[in-house]
Amino acid sequence: MHRLRTCAARLRPLTASQNAASFSQHRPAVVHGARRTFQPIRNYTAPVTAEPFLNGTSSNYLEEMYYAWLEDPKSVHKSWDIFFRNANAGVAPGSAYQSVPPMGLSGLSQSQALIGAQPNVEKLVEDHLAVQSLIRAYQIRGHHVAQLDPLGILDADLDSCVPADIITSSDKLGFYGLEETDLDKVFRLPTTTFIGGSETALPLREIIHRLEMAYCQHIGVEFMFINDLEQCQWIRQKFEKPGVMQFTLDEKRTLLARMVRSTRFEEFLQRKWSSEKRFGLEGCESLIPALKTIIDKSSENGVENVIMGMPHRGRLNVLANVIRKELEQIFCQFDSKLEAADEGSGDVKYHLGMYHRRINRVTERQITLSLVANPSHLEAVDPVVQGKTKAEQFYCGDTDGNRVMSILLHGDAAFAGQGIVYETFHLSDLPSYTTHGTIHVVANNQIGFTTDPRMARSSPYPTDVARVVNAPIFHVNADDPEAVMYVCNVAAEWRATFHKDVVVDLVSYRRNGHNEMDEPMFTQPLMYKQIKKQKPVLQKYAEKLIAEGAVTRQEYEEEISKYDKICEEAYNRSKDEKIMHIKHWLDSPWPGFFTLDGQPKTMSCPSTGLSEETLAHIGQTASSVPVEDFTIHGGLSRILKSRSLMVQNRSVDWALGEYMAFGSLLKEGIHVRLSGQDVERGTFSHRHHVLHDQNVDKRTCIPMNYMDPNQAPYTVCNSSLSEYGVLGFELGFAMASPNALVLWEAQFGDFHNTAQCIIDQFICPGQAKWVRQNGIVLLLPHGMEGMGPEHSSARPERFLQMCNDDPDVFPKITEDFAVRQLYDCNWIVVNCSTPANYFHVLRRQILLPFRKPLIIFTPKSLLRHPEAKSSFEEMLPGTHFSRLIPEQGSASQSAAGVQHLIFCTGKVFYDLQRERKSRGLEERVAISRIEQLSPFPFDLVKAEAEKYPHAHLLWCQEEHKNQGYYDYVKPRISTTLNNTRPVWYVGRDPAAAPATGNKKAHLLELQRFLDTAFNLEAFQSAS
Repeated sequence: MHRLRTCAARLRPLTASQNAASFSQHRPAVVHGARRTFQPIRNYTAPVTAEPFLNGTSSNYLEEMYYAWLEDPKSVHKSWDIFFRNANAGVAPGSAYQSVPPMGLSGLSQSQALIGAQPNVEKLVEDHLAVQSLIRAYQIRGHHVAQLDPLGILDADLDSCVPADIITSSDKLGFYGLEETDLDKVFRLPTTTFIGGSETALPLREIIHRLEMAYCQHIGVEFMFINDLEQCQWIRQKFEKPGVMQFTLDEKRTLLARMVRSTRFEEFLQRKWSSEKRFGLEGCESLIPALKTIIDKSSENGVENVIMGMPHRGRLNVLANVIRKELEQIFCQFDSKLEAADEGSGDVKYHLGMYHRRINRVTERQITLSLVANPSHLEAVDPVVQGKTKAEQFYCGDTDGNRVMSILLHGDAAFAGQGIVYETFHLSDLPSYTTHGTIHVVANNQIGFTTDPRMARSSPYPTDVARVVNAPIFHVNADDPEAVMYVCNVAAEWRATFHKDVVVDLVSYRRNGHNEMDEPMFTQPLMYKQIKKQKPVLQKYAEKLIAEGAVTRQEYEEEISKYDKICEEAYNRSKDEKIMHIKHWLDSPWPGFFTLDGQPKTMSCPSTGLSEETLAHIGQTASSVPVEDFTIHGGLSRILKSRSLMVQNRSVDWALGEYMAFGSLLKEGIHVRLSGQDVERGTFSHRHHVLHDQNVDKRTCIPMNYMDPNQAPYTVCNSSLSEYGVLGFELGFAMASPNALVLWEAQFGDFHNTAQCIIDQFICPGQAKWVRQNGIVLLLPHGMEGMGPEHSSARPERFLQMCNDDPDVFPKITEDFAVRQLYDCNWIVVNCSTPANYFHVLRRQILLPFRKPLIIFTPKSLLRHPEAKSSFEEMLPGTHFSRLIPEQGSASQSAAGVQHLIFCTGKVFYDLQRERKSRGLEERVAISRIEQLSPFPFDLVKAEAEKYPHAHLLWCQEEHKNQGYYDYVKPRISTTLNNTRPVWYVGRDPAAAPATGNKKAHLLELQRFLDTAFNLEAFQSAS
């Protein structure tokens, strides 16, 4: 497309007559360690004179010599010394060069040396530097004028002006100080370009032509921001060498066949279900051969497993023609009479995932392909895919990403607009999160729903976010399938070579609007008038190949008929699929996990206790530094010593209880991964799972990896300052295997707010929507301690509101009730008040015969509370997690005289216990702790309430009345007692914020509700 541009100059070549200061500002730098210094080029010998430059000396060579001269005028030949001195002195063009005086005339003055100077030498210097600048301009900005839009009406970079340093006519040669007569002059090519192929010099006209062919056609390459010379040179080779984009006859025919499948699949769905939403691929049909090319090339390079994530557009086509899901299973989803046989709600067909292992017919190698299920929150799947990929690499020992890789597909508007893309990119090179390179493919519709690009982003391209990690970006016109295929081959080679991210931007259009029911003419009339006239890409490519003689029209039509027949036959078979087997859509199967000796596992959980010997051994490891000559911090020495004393006294605090749980699972072969902000030390300086040598930088030790020679590895990693991205990553990691304990800890509980999308869309409903069990654990520090509204509440009310148990139904109590409850719930929510219970619930998470997400509201002040300790006796064989801890004091011995039965959970128990003791009410007030809130322990609450028949029932919480647990527990307690006894609320009044920011106000609020809880007379009179 012809574009009128008037941009100002951005790059101007330096001339030899500019002063030395100007040159020195642009001198090449060499990095030594952390300091950047200039590296002089020395020791030029006498034969290196100014005269050969008249015959075409390399401009690079000249620059190097100039820099050397600046350092030491004697390091170059005398003729160059004269030339550079004269040029810097401002001598007029053509007069700077002077031959070295004869031996007998060495005493001539400088003015005498200028006599007889050779004309036009400075012009020649300037011209060579200008050509080098011109080449660089195309490398940097050529993509701005590439012909990327298939419609020919839009600028992919949102800018209609041509950079001033891109040659679009002979008039623009003047920008470089060149003239039209220079077009046929031959210039030596610098080493930073490959446009010459085997030639080292070319006429200027040919240089410009080759640059246009490399950078200004259907491919636009962004890479010059990459700060690695080797990588830049690699890319230049791939795009600048003449004739690189050549394909064999077989490759072209394969490409055509793939275009046929991509196009005819959408046309078939449109014929059969014209009124159904399917978010078809029309306008970007080359996406299918693009993905298949990436997979083929990656398979050729040794990749065995590809994990993919994508939004809804084109998902069914990808499932059918890339993953190769059975077509009848896809068509079956369109049946309005379809019955859902499996548990759960299911999901719309364009959100479902798939897992398939098959032969790659191009490489004849086995390859596993999985497409991760994704909600309509388009980019939310990005970190999930990365986490699953990392896990697959971890479990197969693929430390460099040679066998397992990820491909992420994006829409242009979402890629630019959603911050999770940026968060995911910033995980790409972190040691515990890298997947060693992801290939990102953007289906660039040049529109977001109804929003024009100029209203949707502030950057030139939607892909500019990728520049933050030095990922090359290849823009390509999606209506040129061969250009698409070439770019995808290069992207796959880049990933295999450098193990870094790369972006392929398929600039396309959307033929049918946002979905098949949408009317795009409402908002983009001019675009869609052009789209109606646009010839489909399959038709254009077929005509091209027919004209070339690569295929005949009959062969092309036979290919179409062949695929249409496949679709029709699958359609007929789909009518026999009376039941929707959603398990066919699993993206992460766990073969063998749900059965034992070929039979389904029983609904039971063994004791989570451990032998005293095992507890002592783990405790000793937790108290030691297993590496010799390792100096730890003095304060840490005291912490380890106190741990050792606790082990000797057969007791544990919160940190040691966690250590016992992790360590025991590791000894049993279960991989444990703990991730989040500052988890290595712990936000509250309690964990210290990674020790740092105080004398050697970056020398660390993880004692938990020294427990047993046959143990599983322990991974503990501080994350980037991200919640959304990192929680998604850990969720994906947990998807890969059920035999791992994967935990994400929020720095403070309420920080999960910014990861709410992952919680709402993947964790809470994941099994219902996608029959995908997941055992991820969320550790959310929670407690009202006067730290203000942002560091107090983990918002338990949100998690409890999303629990799927019925508050109005008292369940049937059976022998396996406790485990059956867990199996039926969507997630488990607990607030432990003792280290032993925390220990048990972590171990139970793995010993259960199934997997459910576990939400734990963890403490802050209880980490060091003198009463928040547990004895080994509570962790020995035969012990279990306590869903409810009943009153164990003197009140339990005289139940008939108890006037108040207070139910509570978590830290507030210790406040209540202290207050009860100070008032001398141990025999009149019973306090029971509900440790597992969901699923609700109906049976245990019933038993506890019946034990105290004359007591008022109170629910006490430190959270505000409209927050916390009250709205969840009250109807369930009432149901438990068949609404025969009222449940009184004790706690803070309703409020908009989770907590006060004033410490004094916090303490007054605390004392107020404690006074209420123990005002026996007031309750007596009220009843």
